[in-house]
Amino acid sequence: MTELTAFDDPAYRAAAVDLLGVLAYGELTAFERIAEDAKLAPTLDDKAQLAQLATTEFGHFVQLRDRLVELGVDPMDAMEPFVTPLDAFHDHTAPADWLEGLVKAYVGDGLANDFYREVAAYVDAETRALVLEVFADSGQAEFVVDRVRAAIEEDPKLGGRLALWGRRLVGEALSQAQRIAADRDPLAALLAGSVDRPGLDLAAIGRMFTRLTEAHTARMTALGLQA
Repeated sequence: MTELTAFDDPAYRAAAVDLLGVLAYGELTAFERIAEDAKLAPTLDDKAQLAQLATTEFGHFVQLRDRLVELGVDPMDAMEPFVTPLDAFHDHTAPADWLEGLVKAYVGDGLANDFYREVAAYVDAETRALVLEVFADSGQAEFVVDRVRAAIEEDPKLGGRLALWGRRLVGEALSQAQRIAADRDPLAALLAGSVDRPGLDLAAIGRMFTRLTEAHTARMTALGLQA
């Protein structure tokens, strides 16, 4: 499927705009949250590193925004449908402290990003490449794993609390992704496919959620937490 052919299809165009819109708002809020988490950083080095990660997230937002502009779409209009569900997710999963904020950025956001990477398999090559570039690890994983494991080593009791937090995050993140896909007809159609474009059948959906679960378990293990 070439980009020209894909965007000649109004249904496909609406789905791609939805995908870019939800990702753009997700990156914008990620920038805000990481910048806010930097205020709680216990050391100056931690504060500086989080500020760098926040800057990277904003750069990703700019890339997605610019792609929407290239498509002749107002980025604010594309993001608007996702403000309420994403804000609700973040309200329900507000971290209580610095460590919970780190786990949320790594585990919760990681699962959501995995889901959208799966969705990106069904878009045109240029859009897919942008999505994969935006979700490439920018050093966040190493930073979070180092800080969380060090904290647990110093106080092993933290492990149980953070493991429970991680399990709550995965449930909330999966529910959020499913709600967004179900509520937005273009995204649902993208996953379902059409006569000339393959989509996900029930078996493929099952395999997708198996991959999402396995990736989540790997992240929790890297943190030294029980999934």
